[in-house]
Amino acid sequence: MLLTLLGIILFYFPLTAQDSIITVDKKVITLKEVVVRSNMDVPAFIRRIQLDTSFYRAFKNLRELNYTALNDIRMYGKKGNEKATLQSRTRQYFNNGCRKMEVVEEKVTGDMRDSKGDWNYYTVEMYAGLFFTRDSVCNEDNSVSASELNLKNKRGIEKHKEQLKMLFFNPGRKVPGIPFIGDKINIYEEPMASLYDFELDIMPYHGENCYVFRISMRNDLKGSEKNDIVINSITTWFDQQHMKIVGRTYDLSYDAGVYDFNVQMEVEMGQFHDLVVPTLLRYTGNWKVALKKRETGVFTATLFGIGN
Repeated sequence: MLLTLLGIILFYFPLTAQDSIITVDKKVITLKEVVVRSNMDVPAFIRRIQLDTSFYRAFKNLRELNYTALNDIRMYGKKGNEKATLQSRTRQYFNNGCRKMEVVEEKVTGDMRDSKGDWNYYTVEMYAGLFFTRDSVCNEDNSVSASELNLKNKRGIEKHKEQLKMLFFNPGRKVPGIPFIGDKINIYEEPMASLYDFELDIMPYHGENCYVFRISMRNDLKGSEKNDIVINSITTWFDQQHMKIVGRTYDLSYDAGVYDFNVQMEVEMGQFHDLVVPTLLRYTGNWKVALKKRETGVFTATLFGIGN
């Protein structure tokens, strides 16, 4: 439906020196003036975004490379005081199909770990699942396919990790198995699509002009409609030459009663030869699940020395 709508826009709104705006079935699509003049194939661009696997591929590329990471994790209490912190420098080595992480230096405060040495915070455990390994990991299947992210045969923490990956790597598409949210994350299809504004622009990103695609909840939503919003906004930057994702930000929040969360994330990408890889990941958020303590944390992962 969205692709058809964009086709109608391009047909009825020829290239002019102004933004093209149209509302159909409560969907508001804005093509900024510079995009209108660029003569790009907008329907193909939107299709590419919805089916994109390059973002996931970029993170998987890290599994096959040497790199150094600076890890800064801070967990906070109710009054905003630091309860636990971790600052470390880690180095991953990849050789003969195996990757292994070395902790070069580390400083830990508070109750970051429990008496057994395990992570005491679910937030940190999720971070560790992305960037830390305890032992050598060999012969991984680093392919990216549409069917790879699924919940089959996954339980407990592994199921939650997979749901987070689905939301993180395929934003805007349905994530099954999350209570009370249902189809609210499926923002490209009705009924959720009519609650959002979609905007395509060209703007500088770290000194380079990039296509930027913004999805944000409409400003005129009623209270009952706002209650259905989980994804407040997603902004993605693409390089103009190859359409590779070079940056993305997320703003997510929801209160289901038995759980709530408010999370903002930012990812910056870099290039190593012909591979796109993440070079910076920032997270700020808090969440609460019934029978568990609220977790409020900030973390930053800075990756460099890639391939060396």
